Amino acid sequence: MSSPNGLICFTNCLLPLEDGGLVEKDLWIDQRRGVILDAQDTFFLRNERPAQTIDLGGNILSPGFLDIQINGAYGFDFSIYEGDDLVYRDGLRHVAEKIVESGVTSYVLPTIVTQEKSLYPKLLSLLRPYSPPSSANILGWHAEGPYLQFAKRGAHAPPFLLTAPEGYKSVEKLYGAENLADAEDWLMNQGVLNEVGVRIITAAPEVEGVMESVSELTKRGIVFSIGHSIATIDLATTAVQNGANLITHLFNAMPQLHHRDPSIIGLLGQVADLSFERPFYEMIVDGIHSHPNSVRLAYSSHPEGCILITDAMKILDPNLHDGVHEWRDGKRFVKEGDKLYLEGTNTLAGSVVTLDKCVRNFSRFTGCSLGEAIKCATYNPAKCLGIENRKGTLRSGADADFVVLDRKGNVLNTWVKGKQVWSKGL
Repeated sequence: MSSPNGLICFTNCLLPLEDGGLVEKDLWIDQRRGVILDAQDTFFLRNERPAQTIDLGGNILSPGFLDIQINGAYGFDFSIYEGDDLVYRDGLRHVAEKIVESGVTSYVLPTIVTQEKSLYPKLLSLLRPYSPPSSANILGWHAEGPYLQFAKRGAHAPPFLLTAPEGYKSVEKLYGAENLADAEDWLMNQGVLNEVGVRIITAAPEVEGVMESVSELTKRGIVFSIGHSIATIDLATTAVQNGANLITHLFNAMPQLHHRDPSIIGLLGQVADLSFERPFYEMIVDGIHSHPNSVRLAYSSHPEGCILITDAMKILDPNLHDGVHEWRDGKRFVKEGDKLYLEGTNTLAGSVVTLDKCVRNFSRFTGCSLGEAIKCATYNPAKCLGIENRKGTLRSGADADFVVLDRKGNVLNTWVKGKQVWSKGL
């Protein structure tokens, strides 16, 4: 589906706004450059109209979804490297080609769970930005561990958990200096993320040496996320004041809300001032990791900070049957619908929910509009990562990454850089 002059007009559609509203309006794109256009400027500068018009029949033309925490999908685990770079990259490409069916146009941050320390430099170097043709983009990596609190480790392997006795030097030695480059190395350059890309590190600020690393990591353009932690509200507040800007899967792997010490969750109720800006927070909205009432409570406290994630494991596949499935290190998963736990335990081990289902669930759980739910899977994660001029938005000049949804939030087709890459009818 291409236009003779490269210009396409989407009409008879609803466009999500950055405030969560939906507006009936046409959208123009330049298919050759893969970007969104300002219709008026384009018409007067080029004296051209789109050679192709696509009537969306009153459906929603949303920015493509961004998943900032995903551990694997469609049989591939981002944390497993067996010594062959080509095999690993083939796995990344396979996920990128398949995940567009759930409306994800950027599985922004493939997530590495706690590893044997020698693997980090190799894995993180393999997860630099990657844009395979006709599939979702990879914009960087998310390292979840190994600086996690043992008491809140979840499914992370205890032998691999570490402290950072030398502060930032310990962190740099582990992940590799080349993977922790300065902030200017990952900023947008002529619309393209360079080789370093976007990075998130999830760590517990109470672990030895971690708090001392927060400000240095932040200076280098890395998003520090508080997670798998027993931090008090005072300690969590200090981490945010030092630069932490995200909370990993809110409610999970952290102390529960207590009226005397609300711990990490209490950051959502903090009064913003010149020294404190409330962080963004992730939520897995599968109806299992958090009760719908908890989801509604968090969103009502801080709607501008909400980010929907899947935290999906390698067996994410809408067509996969329930039962026992292999994981790693001799461990196995048990899948029961959207519930996933370690065999022989009741420990939740990530999820198998798709991001489009999270969007629908979120609207139902909170009572918010579909447009407001879409914002939590598009604009909010992009803003958290500082890439809202290019991703998660319908601004002029942004990448033409879209998902077409019906009025109930079901995915009809997906577009990446102005090209349709998946359709429900195919």
